[in-house]
Amino acid sequence: MTPLDPRLYLVVDPVHGPADPLGVVRAAVEGGVTAVQVRAPRATGLALYEATLGVLMTLRGRGVAVVVDDRLDVALAADADGVHLGRHDLPPVAAARVAGPDLAIGWSVTGPDDLEGVDPAVVGLLGIGPVFSTATKPDAAPATGLGGLRRLAGEAAALGVPSVAIGGIDAGNAADVLAAGVDGLAVSSAIAAAPDPGAAARALRAVIDRRVTG
Repeated sequence: MTPLDPRLYLVVDPVHGPADPLGVVRAAVEGGVTAVQVRAPRATGLALYEATLGVLMTLRGRGVAVVVDDRLDVALAADADGVHLGRHDLPPVAAARVAGPDLAIGWSVTGPDDLEGVDPAVVGLLGIGPVFSTATKPDAAPATGLGGLRRLAGEAAALGVPSVAIGGIDAGNAADVLAAGVDGLAVSSAIAAAPDPGAAARALRAVIDRRVTG
């Protein structure tokens, strides 16, 4: 399994998303993306499985973890590096019983209630958001804003679990989002819908790297 580096986390729908999803993934990783989540909520299990295999093959040997959104069965069948779960999916503890210790497990946090019972021995990454309203996921919970993000990131840090912010993030607001205390940025359209996904990834990665070296 490839370790999950959450600094710049691309969420992509390779089934119903960009016209050339594997090209987007390849360019994004060359631009500095450190992890890729395959999210295709309208896809069949077979389509999601095949799409995940395509992303895994594209990124083989690049040291970038591939995570499947929601579907533990697909993550295991494809031999992905992780699964990301939310309140309507399997609980992380149940997923860990099935998957064993090697599969990385992420958990979505939209408010303080989602942090109750989080076991740092099981959950390796918390995805906090949406920070801002986003057209990518119109049915998402209400936006936390930077203030809400700061509080939830602080609670995640107290648990000892790394966190990424998600929802409406781009190069223009990335520095403010990082200042709220998260460990990384999760983005979708900011890269996948950009005219040049590689350049968009480089712009976001530059903001992240400035925080580390600044």
